[in-house]
Amino acid sequence: MPESLATVVIAELEELLGSQSVLHAPVDRIAYSYDGTFAQHLPDVVVLPQTNEEVASVVRVAARHDVPILPRGMGSGLAGGTLPIRGGIVLSLTRMKRILEIDEENMTATAEAGIVTADLQAEVEKRGLFYPPDPSSIKQSTIGGNVACNAGGPRCLKYGVTGDYVMGMTVILADGRLLKTGGKAIKNVTGLNINQLFVGSEGTLGIITEVILRLISKPPHVRTALVQFPALETAGEAVHAVLKQGLVPATMELLDETAIECIEEAMHLGLPLDVEAILLIETDGPHEDVVIREIDAIAAICLETGASRVDVARSEEERADLWRARRSVSPALARRAPNKLGEDITVPRSAIPEAIRRIKAISARYGLPVVVFGHAGDGNLHPNVLFDRRDPEQLAKVEPMVGDIFQMALDLGGTLSGEHGIGTFKLPYVHAALGSVSVDIQRRIKQALDPQNILNPGKVLPEG
Repeated sequence: MPESLATVVIAELEELLGSQSVLHAPVDRIAYSYDGTFAQHLPDVVVLPQTNEEVASVVRVAARHDVPILPRGMGSGLAGGTLPIRGGIVLSLTRMKRILEIDEENMTATAEAGIVTADLQAEVEKRGLFYPPDPSSIKQSTIGGNVACNAGGPRCLKYGVTGDYVMGMTVILADGRLLKTGGKAIKNVTGLNINQLFVGSEGTLGIITEVILRLISKPPHVRTALVQFPALETAGEAVHAVLKQGLVPATMELLDETAIECIEEAMHLGLPLDVEAILLIETDGPHEDVVIREIDAIAAICLETGASRVDVARSEEERADLWRARRSVSPALARRAPNKLGEDITVPRSAIPEAIRRIKAISARYGLPVVVFGHAGDGNLHPNVLFDRRDPEQLAKVEPMVGDIFQMALDLGGTLSGEHGIGTFKLPYVHAALGSVSVDIQRRIKQALDPQNILNPGKVLPEG
């Protein structure tokens, strides 16, 4: 925004929130200029509200001066969804991190948007309850960000994504009004399903400040197995074979050979280095004998499909090490290249082997490595393109290469994202994924809720 306008906006914000909650020094603005990708855009000012009314007052300032306003959690997103590409106001919700209620009788938790997901889960589990969604960024990402992107995680195969647990929310609309949706009632079909309208909207329709989440009972018994495969494609075939038998494990996580090597170099956990892939498979439930039978049956199917070895964790420590390895895969890739673009395609489960074949062919064609890992049980793969952005030749390959990966997913009946969202990185491919009618309808919804286009503009839907 022009410097003269920025001065006016900052003065109004400081009057509303106090100078301690309004950041505009260059060093502060830089800290809010990037996310989990390699892109960067500088906001004009950052605000840190602590109440719904403060959020609403900031939105009203943005509307009055027609300047962009972008809600932000911990900035761990991987699609550019919180990048202030047009400057404006970054509204950080990290000070709004209270658990407002854990209702054990109705099995719900009500929390502010800025609470870190792992912190909420820990408090819930102290009561013997369970909030299943577990994005890999669980120790950094916030509940509000999870809802805004409809985040997933390894347990989605059995338990579903974030949106499956959202029963209600508080949203600040583009004109500063406060909207309450849903509630604790299990059956709630009065009117349109506005809850799900805001889930996955990435802050483009309203600013989510509070969420009511459905909880379930914590499964007391767990078994985790590490399954080794000489061939990557065989691992994909094993996923299909297990699910075809009616077995639904809590997780089925895939790591290819490059991911395994990077993790082992970084953590020295004793992972196998002579295989092309591993599956991390976990069963859970209320009855230990059933959980054991399930992991044994899954192991037998994997061995029949082509696995070379199955090891079941013998202790909670061994299980924790396996999950530490899985959650460390993304940062461990820095050992192979200074930059990566982590994508998030989803294909039908039956198409996983073919998707893996095509991803590796795309990698060979462009001459840049692609590491494949992800939630194989629900077809959500994370192809990570490794490159050095200081090398113009490599950098020039990344965008067309990712475009080919996206097109491959669409050709196989899949889609652009299973959990990361669209942000700015996937905008060029939205028309191909959704079609013109769907894009038109969604634009009309955006226009109705945000006629000034101030809420996270330039994200999710192509403009024009």
